[in-house]
Amino acid sequence: MSRLAEIVAAADPALAPHAVSEAGPERFADVEGTRGFVLEAVYEGYLLHYGAPRAFAGMDADMRLLAGDALYALGLARLADSGDLDAVAILSDLISSSAQAQAEGRAADAEALWESSSDRLRRAQAAGGARCAAT
Repeated sequence: MSRLAEIVAAADPALAPHAVSEAGPERFADVEGTRGFVLEAVYEGYLLHYGAPRAFAGMDADMRLLAGDALYALGLARLADSGDLDAVAILSDLISSSAQAQAEGRAADAEALWESSSDRLRRAQAAGGARCAAT
């Protein structure tokens, strides 16, 4: 099952009628585990707010806003449950900073924020994996 299919399955049941049969490509396929799921969920929420979502369609603007918020919450709750507070902080900052960039008409800056934040999560994940392997 793809991560986007997992996200659709984990999302609020009210979003199920809007799920597409074949979701678009994952953006963060190289990020493993919970962090990968969360990045894709939060990014899908971002796309519902500002772009072209990959896993959902057929929503009006109000529903897209609510659905995006629900996916932000899904991702952050999953991270909080895992105890990954560093990643919660990174993603919370990303959500607010990218929203500000979009509100100011700086879509390219928002995309750059996604790249830098996902890189930070990858590096932290790799460092954590190396520590675990060393112990």
